[in-house]
Amino acid sequence: MELRPPGWRESLSDRHNFILETSPMRRVYCDANATTPLAPEVLEAMRPYLMEESGNASSIHLEGQRARKAVEQARETLAGFFKCREAEVVFNSGGTEGDNTAIFGLVRAGDHLITTAIEHSAVMRAADRVAERGAEVTFVAPRPDGRIEPEEIRRALRPTTKLISVMLANNETGVLQPVEEIGRIAAEAGAYFHIDAVQGAGKVGFDVRRFGCHLCAISAHKIHGPKGVGAMYVRRGTPLEPLLVGGSHERRQRAGTENVPGIVGLGKAAEVAMEALTDGTMERLAALRDRLETGILEIAGTAVNGAGAPRVANTTNLRFDRLEGEALVIALDLKGVAVSGGSACHSGSTEPSHVLLAMGLNKRAARASLRFSLLRTASDEDVEQVLRVTPQAVKHLRALAPEEAAVSAEDESACRYGQ
Repeated sequence: MELRPPGWRESLSDRHNFILETSPMRRVYCDANATTPLAPEVLEAMRPYLMEESGNASSIHLEGQRARKAVEQARETLAGFFKCREAEVVFNSGGTEGDNTAIFGLVRAGDHLITTAIEHSAVMRAADRVAERGAEVTFVAPRPDGRIEPEEIRRALRPTTKLISVMLANNETGVLQPVEEIGRIAAEAGAYFHIDAVQGAGKVGFDVRRFGCHLCAISAHKIHGPKGVGAMYVRRGTPLEPLLVGGSHERRQRAGTENVPGIVGLGKAAEVAMEALTDGTMERLAALRDRLETGILEIAGTAVNGAGAPRVANTTNLRFDRLEGEALVIALDLKGVAVSGGSACHSGSTEPSHVLLAMGLNKRAARASLRFSLLRTASDEDVEQVLRVTPQAVKHLRALAPEEAAVSAEDESACRYGQ
């Protein structure tokens, strides 16, 4: 039977879509660092505020006050998540807004900002923007394993250093940064400290007081919550200029009608994430991640980027020499496995990962690297399916690769980082 519509013209994209739409294969999603599916309990918590409870949380009538109560209950949960006061929790649209608010809200012309060469683009591009406006910016490079040396932060300090911004966990490699040590350095220098915790939240023990930060951003959709909502910890007394102005929402720290269903969903997702930190989920994920790495490393010409550094339990960044990572992403997708070449914010980009380049990989090695990030619900069967199809896909692509695409001896030497 003809399944293709009249006038259908074949292209690579069409063939890809046709296969996906007609294939009954079981799919394995290994791109949790890009986004996670909404947890069933989160959807149930949100449902009343998507349908019946439609009040504006700033209205004083009964419907508005019901909405306000839901927002404040979520704020209480997030205060427990951050380990802070309820008044220090500000709801927003997600991690990008939180990171932008920290940098634009504190750094002015003549100020000095210290950040790292491996940050998410929400920090990197914001840093570029304040530099254009007259601030000075220092990008600290990581060690070859992707970890930032606290002493490098100390050496970058100047009398004008206003803000230090360092992520908790890298979105591409999963490498955890020594934020407690950096927080102490910031305190000694009298500088403000911001943490992009979007990838670390819900995966490691979380305490903004222990971290020593003034600002911390998280996003709901990374912890099985809804897209388009996040939260920010703003330490009391931090002179943060709001990114959005207008009404008096969020104690005048973020104008705009509150996204009540989203905030409720974030609160529930944070509650579930806190439970996962104590019920053995992270240990189970770490074991699955290690099993995945062990199996992939049986393929010749593979390595783990960031090996040896502490990492979040669900993430591994793997290099497959003598092939293009983008081609392997597509090949695995056709075999029912979803992975990523790096940050979802740069999907489709032909540029190699700035994170891997900063770690010392050359462009060819960076382009040959893929991120596998497991969902909280990942299973043994998921990992076994990935290990069944990946060696076949790698072998096929390497057989198709032209001779000149092979990594040269010089490139192999440059690729030693992360092995």
